[in-house]
Amino acid sequence: MLFRTLILKLAQSEALMNFIAHMGRRSGLAGRFVAGESIEEAMPVVQELNDKGIVTSLNLLGEEVSDKNEAERSTQSYISLLKAIHENRVESNVSIKLTQLGLGIHRQVCEKHLRAILDTARALNNFVRIDMEGSRYTQDILDLFQQTFSLYPNHVGVVIQAYLYRSEEDVRQLSPLGCNIRLCKGAYMEPADIAFPKRQDVDRNFIKLLELLLLSPSYTAIATHNVSMIEHAHRFTAQHDVPLSHYEYQMVYGVGREYQNQIIRRGNKMRVYVPFGTHWAPYLVRRLAERPANLLFLLKSLFRS
Repeated sequence: MLFRTLILKLAQSEALMNFIAHMGRRSGLAGRFVAGESIEEAMPVVQELNDKGIVTSLNLLGEEVSDKNEAERSTQSYISLLKAIHENRVESNVSIKLTQLGLGIHRQVCEKHLRAILDTARALNNFVRIDMEGSRYTQDILDLFQQTFSLYPNHVGVVIQAYLYRSEEDVRQLSPLGCNIRLCKGAYMEPADIAFPKRQDVDRNFIKLLELLLLSPSYTAIATHNVSMIEHAHRFTAQHDVPLSHYEYQMVYGVGREYQNQIIRRGNKMRVYVPFGTHWAPYLVRRLAERPANLLFLLKSLFRS
């Protein structure tokens, strides 16, 4: 966890983010984890994954906008993305961050933009995943999710982060609604009074929440690259006769490709989170913080370039 904390602290440096963006393009590292910088570049990546039996969730990288015009541009970009998915006939939904839509400006601004995106998703029979962000936004995100879920029950889902102490209570409140919940460990730097500081405690809580979700009326998106957790989920769903239509596995683009194929061969649904856009350096740093092997790959790439 010390390695992860150090990397996430370094991510707060604008100069470092600019350096990583420059070197990521030069070394080709960005292409491993990010599907280009535009919708046009992302679509062939999604099609290639679809051809392998993998569905996707597209995410336009960026967060924490402070200008209303920028929030409006992000909203229109997501509406365009939903239309592009429909026009290209690819199997993908979208993932959004509410701070992209103006949550940090005013909640009403964000809600207006979110509903515009969900109106498009409903019209095109698609689905929008509201990503979870830093803990200062957790309650607002869950409140907005519950408001919109009552209006768009088949077109909106949310994320729960296992490293937060509050997440068990959130799962117990949300799961009886029969909503679509993505469970992940969590990728932000949080203080010890809010989140489990030890990896083993996060892992234990992930398993606990996973079992609660799989036995609930909710649809569960199991977002992890941890093989032991995936194998636990596989055994648990078999032991409790959880239908395949009740859950799916999720991984991020560029990680665990061989294991994704194994999951598909078992007959499970596999969805890959595919980010794209120009603001990809902070996302890349979070991927590096999750696994030291990713950082080693970056260093090797930089030396080769």
